[in-house]
Amino acid sequence: MYITITAQNMGGNYSKSSADFVGYLEKENQGQEQQDMEHFFNQYGDEISATEVVREIDGNTAKLEKHEPRFYSITVSPSKYELKRLQNHNQDLQKYTREIMKDYVASFNREINGRPITIGDIKYYAKIEHQRTFKGTDFQIKENQPYATKILQLKTEIRNVQDGRAEGNVKKLEKEIGKLEREAPHQQNGKRIVQGMAKDGNQSHIHIIVSRKDASNNFSLSPGSKYKASDVELNGKTVKRGFDRDGFFTKAEKTFDKTFGYQRNFAETYKARKDFIKNPKIYFASLMKLPTNERALAFKIMGKSGIPMMPSIPVTQAQLAMKIFNRLRRGAEVAIKSSSIGI
Repeated sequence: MYITITAQNMGGNYSKSSADFVGYLEKENQGQEQQDMEHFFNQYGDEISATEVVREIDGNTAKLEKHEPRFYSITVSPSKYELKRLQNHNQDLQKYTREIMKDYVASFNREINGRPITIGDIKYYAKIEHQRTFKGTDFQIKENQPYATKILQLKTEIRNVQDGRAEGNVKKLEKEIGKLEREAPHQQNGKRIVQGMAKDGNQSHIHIIVSRKDASNNFSLSPGSKYKASDVELNGKTVKRGFDRDGFFTKAEKTFDKTFGYQRNFAETYKARKDFIKNPKIYFASLMKLPTNERALAFKIMGKSGIPMMPSIPVTQAQLAMKIFNRLRRGAEVAIKSSSIGI
């Protein structure tokens, strides 16, 4: 499970309205018949229009400063292993969304009118999407980049030859391009993976837009708070503040496992992925204590996450050098972060 929480972009020429973001989430509905469209939903209703979402989010911004985000976006991306566990993707993902938004409110260390925050205190809208494209941050694009650069250079050479600006053998250059296309390490359906190419397989994921203000438009609830959940003394009173991101990510995993009876592998846990980056010795020790079959699956899952060298590690050798492991870890940091763990 990969989850990110992102504040509304307030810089540059970005609009303070949610209209642009909501419009972006409508992209899969373009050209679709009404019965085939994916609609927004929330805790209480289905088939909510984009117009209503914009109106409700934009109208719930009382007393916010100009520089403060009006909303946050949460992206929830189940892995292919988790998606296989679902029986009906749309119904199951809607059910899961409504459950993890309870986890979301429970992660605020805040009170409203002297009581803990409940699901009825937030204003959110969610939408399920089924398509993804390769982005520049994906490891496949990064590792194919040297080939893409060389191919572009060769195409430029061909144009120069064809336009009379240079001499050369066009057929030979085209043959070199064909060879590079085939040799690129990451292919899909026999073609080099490039930025913007649609990803194969089940790509179902959830986008959630949640208002910065509570449903009454009186209290500010920021999951981007710089404070972790804590109690502090302010003017002689104990004040609760902060949002527990680690707690939210962990609860979201447990909610999925409990809801769908999913047996989570060590490598799929938020804690394991976080340790992989921040506490490699702890991660390595935990990994090598796993039963052989679970350890092998862990390496397979890590490889699918963007660490192609991992499956080749001799999983039965407990004496695997930490020096080698650390080198792999450093090489994987960007791939893991771009997979939206949200650490």
